[in-house]
Amino acid sequence: MSQALQPQTTGVEYEPTGEEMSVAPRWSGWLLRIVPAFGSLRTYSVADLAADTLAGLTVATLAVPQAMAYATIAGIPAQHGLYTAIVMTAVGALFASSRQLINGPTNALSIALFSALALIPAEEKIPAAIVLALLVGLVQLGITFLRLGDLTRYISQAVIVGFTAGAALLLVLDQLKNLLGIPGRGEPGDHFLKRFWLTISQGTEVHGWTVAIGIGTIALVLGLSWLNRQFQRLGYRIAIPELMTPVVIMGLLVWAFRLDLNRVQILDHIPAAFPPFQVPHVNWALVQKLTGSALALAVLGLLEALAMAKAIAIRTNEKLDLHQQCLSEGLANVAGSFFQCIPGSGSLTRSAINQQAGAVTQWSGVISAGAVAVTVMLLGQLARYIPQAALAGLLMVTAWRMVDRSQLLYHLRATRFDAGIVVATALAAIFVSIEFCILIGVFLSFVLYVPRAARIHLTELTLTPERVVRERVWTDPPCGRMLLYNLEGELFFGSAPVLEEHLATIERRAGEGIRVIVLRMKRVRNPDAVCLGLLDRFIDRMQTRKITVLLCGVRRDLARTFRSTGLEQRLGAERIFRETPSIWSSTLDAVRHAYDLLGNDLCATCPRRNELASGKESWYYMI
Repeated sequence: MSQALQPQTTGVEYEPTGEEMSVAPRWSGWLLRIVPAFGSLRTYSVADLAADTLAGLTVATLAVPQAMAYATIAGIPAQHGLYTAIVMTAVGALFASSRQLINGPTNALSIALFSALALIPAEEKIPAAIVLALLVGLVQLGITFLRLGDLTRYISQAVIVGFTAGAALLLVLDQLKNLLGIPGRGEPGDHFLKRFWLTISQGTEVHGWTVAIGIGTIALVLGLSWLNRQFQRLGYRIAIPELMTPVVIMGLLVWAFRLDLNRVQILDHIPAAFPPFQVPHVNWALVQKLTGSALALAVLGLLEALAMAKAIAIRTNEKLDLHQQCLSEGLANVAGSFFQCIPGSGSLTRSAINQQAGAVTQWSGVISAGAVAVTVMLLGQLARYIPQAALAGLLMVTAWRMVDRSQLLYHLRATRFDAGIVVATALAAIFVSIEFCILIGVFLSFVLYVPRAARIHLTELTLTPERVVRERVWTDPPCGRMLLYNLEGELFFGSAPVLEEHLATIERRAGEGIRVIVLRMKRVRNPDAVCLGLLDRFIDRMQTRKITVLLCGVRRDLARTFRSTGLEQRLGAERIFRETPSIWSSTLDAVRHAYDLLGNDLCATCPRRNELASGKESWYYMI
């Protein structure tokens, strides 16, 4: 409390004013919204801490080797990958909307980073990667502040399902070499299938100890999972860490029997260095070279992170704030650039393991970052004995669990549209790349959706002797003076050919004797200049033929468009019947006006002919 706020009278307890009390809640509420991890502390319990700690430690066992490998793929020294797994993971977790998403270096961004730095001289690659992390973060923050992250809600759920299935299969195929003890072949920049084929086709003999460790890890994970379910069924609250325990056991076996000397592959040397703080050296010439790559990596990183966050949210019934998630990605990259980090995003594998290991809140990510830091500084010599086969077995179980098979089957059986998107996205993940499969899925969604959205329905209506306006069937006698049609659908450029066909149908029906056309437009949405032009020319042709067109059910926005384009003036305001609170009332007004125009010129089957003969004018039509 500042000195100015201290009471001057001693012995009297100070009470803050109402204004002071209102300021604190406003600031605390703002802080809890911006930093969701702090908001989770309001209901945080010891059980939550235990679950987050276990999940964070489990993720850290995988984060160390992955961070080093991903940095190497990008052509950057391994310690920069570890820095990213510490700083980006912690910052991203604090600000993330998703409670289980883990940020850090990823395979997709590392490959893209390798391509972005291909033309950069070797001595400038590290500074360029750090500046690129800053630029990626700034672009993502710009996307957040412009609220463009909300556009991802137009990504079909089928894209997420296909992405998850493809990524899981890709993960299994990628880890086969580590599970079997076969040396990987090919260059880091090669396509996955090329590297996979080169590795498998060489005919290298599998390594027995490696296979035993990998299969043993899978068996232990499944066995401990079964055991935990039995404990839960019997009412015990005991839960053995089913993902981390097998990895620790296999690491101890390798260390005790020195299986690393018997060709069992273990983690590489882990450099003991903490992320140093350093302001990125921003060179304008370098920024110009990297701007295009920064935009591509920023969009790719957001799509990757949001796709994984959505996939997890489906399983946990969590409500995501997409803008907050974009903010966390941008802040994580910007903060990472000040600690020698490379660009990162939401990790597919580590996020899946975090969720499956029982993470409750964002603090599991902070704990994971702390565990990586402790491992780097203190436990590097012990952690290096973790066998790669054990991590491969762990990832294969994770891949199997991350696919919601009921959702996959549901989408495959729902419609051909959904099945096509799922299959195309999954195949793109394998045959194209994991980083572009989401873009391909989104593109196909729009390509396949636009024709469906462009469907416009035209229905002919009729007036019956029972004073009912309804859809006309083939047995109804045609009216020789008036045509009634109901038009509904999206009037945008994609539907222009269908609209033109429907208007041509009306013209063909408007033969000899037709004097009035009533067109109901209550269900017409989002008109654009192309379709409005077609409607305008149709009305002009009808007027040339001395046929009056009446538009009814016209909503306020559509009427405003008619007025701004001049269609209302050319048609006449008295021939446009605005939508009213009563259902179909504007249609009835249009029909009455049409009869006023027709006068006594009625067709032989007109339901009003008998009423005129009897002299009864107080008629109405029920819909």
